Amino acid sequence: MSKTRAFRAVVYNPEIVTDFKQVVCPPYDVISPQAQDMFAERSLNNFIHILLAKDSAADDKYRRAAAIFRTWLKDKVLIQDEQPAVYFYSQQYVIRGEKKTRLGFISLLRLGDEKGSAVFGHENTHNAAKQDRFKLMKQVKANLSPIFIIFLDKKRIIQRIFDKQIPVAGPFIEVTDDEKTVHKLWRINDPDVLKMVESSMNGENMFIADGHHRYEVACAYRDLMREKLGKEFTGEEDFNFCLAYFTNTDYRGLSILPIHRLLKLDVRLDLNDFMDKAKEYFDIDQLKDRGRFFFLMEKAGCTEHMLGMYKDKKYFLLRLKNVKMLDKLISDKPKEYRSLDVAILNYLVLRNILKLDLDNLTGIKYSPDPVELMKEVDDDHLSIAFFLNPVKIQQIINIAMSGNKMPPKSTYFYPKVLSGLVVNKLEKE
Repeated sequence: MSKTRAFRAVVYNPEIVTDFKQVVCPPYDVISPQAQDMFAERSLNNFIHILLAKDSAADDKYRRAAAIFRTWLKDKVLIQDEQPAVYFYSQQYVIRGEKKTRLGFISLLRLGDEKGSAVFGHENTHNAAKQDRFKLMKQVKANLSPIFIIFLDKKRIIQRIFDKQIPVAGPFIEVTDDEKTVHKLWRINDPDVLKMVESSMNGENMFIADGHHRYEVACAYRDLMREKLGKEFTGEEDFNFCLAYFTNTDYRGLSILPIHRLLKLDVRLDLNDFMDKAKEYFDIDQLKDRGRFFFLMEKAGCTEHMLGMYKDKKYFLLRLKNVKMLDKLISDKPKEYRSLDVAILNYLVLRNILKLDLDNLTGIKYSPDPVELMKEVDDDHLSIAFFLNPVKIQQIINIAMSGNKMPPKSTYFYPKVLSGLVVNKLEKE
């Protein structure tokens, strides 16, 4: 059985939607309530009305989203491609002053089952988020946003498609998002190319970079439908696949950002007491300059384990004294897990020093934006911010291949794949 499959995407009708910036949005899990309102006000046809619909007096948000989806299909706001295709995707962006381009393609990915998974995951998930997306999927019966897959690309699939197909045709979608990332999408339906992609991908190990919740929800929906079909189930139905974006591990276009933590405590932190306890595990330096603080953090991330901390307008660098102490302090986790900075933060700082229950953490906020978190700390005397260096791509692969999982919100791949470019409709007409 093939691991990937071309599909007939549902896309916005260019005769009705002439400015794609007005209708696309980021993945649901990075959209704040304020951004949700902004996208909703941007256009009545913005994809946010389906992806994150709001309850109404007449219906709940899940049925409302499904009703909007059906109406847009009926009114030709959304249309379905005539032929199966893969969709080549280019993202041009700037990070830390450097221009980068990430190349990949969108296709369908076969879901794993008890006989063997199609992909390796690396992060644990939250039940509340999965329940929310599962309710939406049961109503809309579509993959609304692709999961994000990285693979080694041993046969140079992406570069071969780019070299042979892309220079001869312009994209059918081009949009610059609010973060100035330029997104371009090409439709490729040449049968020979589709066969090449499908056969080449069968030999690849695939790793979920982003979208663990969406992948697990797609598997749950597949199981539900399989139970309904009973003996008529073949394994080739639409719901055995999910929408996925595939890119390779080429470091030149792949950017991984850290996800920092803001922790709101029940009582104000005694900073002196905290530092006395932290000295058991860390060498601690206090800095006044924000720029130097983050420069030293990033520099240390290449060779050692260092955490950053912000409280009372003071910057602290917490440098792990001895990596071997992790073997004892995090003894119930494998070596690959113990080497993660987020594991050091969770076990040494949150559990051992602050005495928090890692299985029932409350009052925690995640963000790739350190300045945002520092402002919140300044405004709330109960809050404290911790900063991390980004996870390395090899750490992700090692964790996934070993069958282990990172804590939730360990990685932030940038830029995000836009929602609303292509949709995989699961119900046939």
